[in-house]
Order: sequence, then structure tokens, then C-alpha cells
Amino acid sequence: MKLPCRILGLVIALTCSALASAATSPTPPADPAAANTGTQGTDEANLTDAQRAAEEKSADAAAAAAKQAVDTANPKHLPAFPGAEGFGALATGGRGGEIVHVTNLNDSGDGSFRDAVSKPNRIVVFDVGGIINITKEVTVSSNTTIAGQSAPGDGICIYGNGVSLGGQSNIIVRYVRFRQGIAGNKGSKALGMDKSSNIIIDHCSIEWGRWDDIGMTVGSTTITLQNCIMAEGINPQSFGALIDTVTNISLSHNLWMSNESRNPKAKGTVQYINNVVYNWGITGLCGGHSGANHDLDVIANYFIKGPSSNNQFAGQFLPTDHVFQDGNLVDLDLDGTLNGKPVTEAGFSDKNGSPTFVKAPAMHPAIAVSVDTAQAAYAKIVDGAGCSLHRDSVDVRLIRELTSLGKTGKTLPHTDPTGEALAGGMGEIKSGTLPAGADKNGISDAWEKAHGLNPNDPADATKLNAAGYMNIEDYLNSLAVTAAPKAESAAAAK
Repeated sequence: MKLPCRILGLVIALTCSALASAATSPTPPADPAAANTGTQGTDEANLTDAQRAAEEKSADAAAAAAKQAVDTANPKHLPAFPGAEGFGALATGGRGGEIVHVTNLNDSGDGSFRDAVSKPNRIVVFDVGGIINITKEVTVSSNTTIAGQSAPGDGICIYGNGVSLGGQSNIIVRYVRFRQGIAGNKGSKALGMDKSSNIIIDHCSIEWGRWDDIGMTVGSTTITLQNCIMAEGINPQSFGALIDTVTNISLSHNLWMSNESRNPKAKGTVQYINNVVYNWGITGLCGGHSGANHDLDVIANYFIKGPSSNNQFAGQFLPTDHVFQDGNLVDLDLDGTLNGKPVTEAGFSDKNGSPTFVKAPAMHPAIAVSVDTAQAAYAKIVDGAGCSLHRDSVDVRLIRELTSLGKTGKTLPHTDPTGEALAGGMGEIKSGTLPAGADKNGISDAWEKAHGLNPNDPADATKLNAAGYMNIEDYLNSLAVTAAPKAESAAAAK
């Protein structure tokens, strides 16, 4: 879908600004507010259709060229994987370390997920699919890649007392379900990060958190959360996410759904681009509402009212919240049709107050976030958000409720200790059979042969290729690219 010229201008400005900052420093600037990245656009009223088409084509090409330059001009700008964007996109995870296999669904011990992530410098692959029931929190070590896309069958789910990345850095997580549930500790999260840095979470389903589904707090910095689902927080809060006292956080192309509030609470310096918020309860997107100054870029998101929602799709802002907003849409009519209207500055106000609106985005990661229209972002989220290579019954249900566009869906009341059973519980996640050879070094024999590697040489997996990735990384990235969401998931969502 073509972007309006104003948002196209924003894409190019963000990308070019990122390129300029990347050329002078390997890290994002500490104070990017002085950069001039306004959304100057062409006066569309004075353009013919041919001129407009030519301008859009030229803008698309310029944005693509600038982004490619950011990605490849310097090895330090190699993205975590193709499609990694935002502040956490430069994480290297376990690159250069050993490959460790999860060989069973046990809570602990040899071959368990808990054991696999207990030491740093590892790329973790899964030889099994299914549900890993954990009775106490799992802590992930620094310099780790968790490759959920390697799991056979329907993939993998970590279910129980939550997973923590607290105090750790340089982590890549893809295609994992993190579901806490009512058996988890009260006051904790399905996935938590405090004092954490340089992390990217991609295509994960993060649900049924007892305090919040996900948390980034206590000085966490340089994190991307993209293409994920945060849904159905449960007793005692039923909230989506606490993003508190943080810097350089990118939240893009995510679905925030059926949480009573905090979708998320954004308290720090946060990019909020191309998200969909559906069926909030009390408040959708929440400001920092504190005495300290906060920056929030709210760009091309879609807010869609559901059966549990009031009209407060954004709120809890104070003048200390400095907000740039552009291209956002809101649909409040519950009519089953996607027909939102442009968000105005008044939409961010409530009885608590209003933010201070600024004229340009405040944040510019070295690898810019691609900006779609709000309508295009909605379509991408329906097609692929969450652990979508093999959507299970929980996520199929959530997407079906989203695409009802106001007709179905419910928050799980924070006062009800029944928890996830109110929504039908876990369901089944089936295992499957690994491709031949993948149990040896994480790469299938067929892929190794097709790429000129030796299936009989396990060391091939850890060798770096010309692009700078390990061969195991290229193989894992290929699994994410070639395996589209199952047809039955898309059909069930209609």
C-alpha cells in the first residue's frame, strides 16, 4: 500500500537522519532532539496523478537506498537478522558462541530450555516443539539468541512463572510464546526486562501476564519489540506493558489487545510506530504522567474499540510527556468495518491532563523503523504478528476477535482469580519432526548441500559468511522467511 506523501517524507527523514548519525558514531546519539527530521511534504493538491506516482516511486527508492546504506556500510550496522529495526536491531545475540539444543520439554536439567539459556554466548535451537511448563522464573543470560523458529511442529511455548532478561544484554529472541498464567507469581510478568540493554524481541506471543504481559523498567535501554502480540493480561492487574524509566525503546508492528490498560505505559524515550491497539478496557496507550520529562513518537498506529472498551484510546498524559503524533487512526464505532478517522491532539487528553505536542520525532535509531500507513500496519499484523509461523488456538482466536472489528473479544477482569481459563486456557501445541541433520549442528542437511556446505562437518554451522552472519544464523533466518503463517490460521481468523 502506498504511503501518503507526508508519511513518506517522515520515512525518508527518519532514515536519512539515522544514516547521518550512524556515519559519525556507532551508537545512537544520546540527545537526538536537536536533529531536524520534520515531515515536510509536497503539496498534494497541486500534483497530477502522474506527478504524484513519480514522487512516490522516487521516495520509495530513496528510502530503500538510504536504509540499505545504513545496514551494510559498516559491519557494526549489521542487523540482528533481516528485518530487524529500531534501537535493538544491532544486537548480535549468541553470534560467535556455541550452538545449544533444547532436546526435551522438562522444566530443568540437561537438554532443558532453562539449562540452555543459563550460560552466555549461545545460540539456542529447539529439537522439540510443545509446551514447557516452568514452576519458577527462567533467567536468560547475556549474548544469547533464542531461535524459536527452529522448533518442529507448532513451535514452542514457555508457560508458567515467567521469563526474565533482567540485568542482561545483547539478546535476540524470535518466534517464542511466553505465557505466564495464574499459576505464576503475583506481581510479575510473562517476559520481564529490568536494567537490560541491546535486545530485540521479534514475532513473539506474550500473554496472560499477572502484573503486565511484558515489562521494560529500571534503566533498560536500546530495545526493540516488533511484530509481537501482547494480550489478555490477568489478575491482579490485567495490563499490557510497563515501559518505565527507559531510554531508546522501539515498539513497532505489534498487536496490543484485550488488556485493561497500559498498551503500553510509555515512560521514557519511546518510539511507538505501526501498532494496533484493540479492545482496551480503561485506557489504550498511556503516557508517563510523572514529574520527569518523557519523549514519545506516536506514528501511524491504529486504535480500534472493542466490546470491553470505552472511548479513551489514549490518556494519562501530562505536559511532561512530549508527544509527536502523525498518521494515527482511531475506529470507535464497533460496526465490524475498518473505517477509522484521523487522531487529533485532543484524543490524547483526559481528566488527568494533556501532553505537550512537538513538531518532529525525537528518536532516530541507526536502523530506522519502516513506516507503513496505519491501514497497512493492521493488515501486516493480522497476517503475521506473534508466533505466527504456526499460530496455535490461542492466537488464532485473538486474531479472529481482532478482525471482528468491534464485535468480539473481552478483557480478563483483574478482579477475577480464574485467570487464563476465562479465555479457554492453553490448548494444544504439537511437536513434529526435525529436518534431517538439524539435530547435529542446528542446520538441515538439505540446506547445507544447497548452500555449498558439508553436512558431515558440524563446524560449518559456526563459520562466519561474507555478510558477517554465522551459517547457522542464515539457516535460522531462512526458516523465518520461507515459512509463512499456516493457511488454516488465516482462514480461521476471517
